[in-house]
Amino acid sequence: MNKIKLIITIVCFGLLVVSCKSKKGIVTKKKDTKVEQTTKTTKEEPKVIETKTETPKVVKPANSTTEYIERFSDIAQEEMRRYKIPASITLAQGILESGSGRGRLAREANNHFGIKCHGWKGKKIYHDDDKRQECFRKYKDPKTSYEDHSKFLTSRKRYSNLFKLKKNDYKAWAKGLRAAGYATDRKYPQKLISLIERYELYKYDEAVLGKSEIPSEEIPTEVSHKVIKGDTLYSISKRYGVTIESIQQLNNLSGTAIALGQVLIIKK
Repeated sequence: MNKIKLIITIVCFGLLVVSCKSKKGIVTKKKDTKVEQTTKTTKEEPKVIETKTETPKVVKPANSTTEYIERFSDIAQEEMRRYKIPASITLAQGILESGSGRGRLAREANNHFGIKCHGWKGKKIYHDDDKRQECFRKYKDPKTSYEDHSKFLTSRKRYSNLFKLKKNDYKAWAKGLRAAGYATDRKYPQKLISLIERYELYKYDEAVLGKSEIPSEEIPTEVSHKVIKGDTLYSISKRYGVTIESIQQLNNLSGTAIALGQVLIIKK
């Protein structure tokens, strides 16, 4: 009986030793595996390269009449030297017709003067004006538009009287353009004159002509007008191209009431 217990004890002891060795071997293997995996991951990990991003420069478009004048005044003066058209008139027309470069024709067609096709062989753009979808000229750049504007005026007989005017007489040029049919707007001359005087565009004419060549201002012509049926101060002012205020001042009028047969003094 004692022998059997001894044998059982020896066998159990042996199994216990074998079991401990197996566990120790397994733990060692796991540690080795972890080390190999860590090393492999480290080798294959890609390098991160830092790059600097630059903010693109934004070119600010011309968004004011002053900026428009600064951009195109040199071109207008060059056109004056070549074609004898006052730079002040050219700039004022460009401002008015293109909305200082912000109008659709200027943005999409580089057309700064609202010149319609009139037999134009180049590219075209269609735009609502006096009528729907009228044909307008399309240019590669604004400078070409300025040059074509000069050629348009110099090549058509109906504008020939303009070139008999003095180059510094922007008022006469403004009225002459309307009389020759350049624009259908009755207030077109007044709008050009207002722009020229507000932004002192006449100085660009002076720079081309030279101040010594500019004659002294002409004395306004005084005329009289006899009021007829249907006349109003407004209609009379438009007829003579003057303001209502100037008629009131010359004739000591406190209001707008006028009488049939009344004679009014008008300075043109």
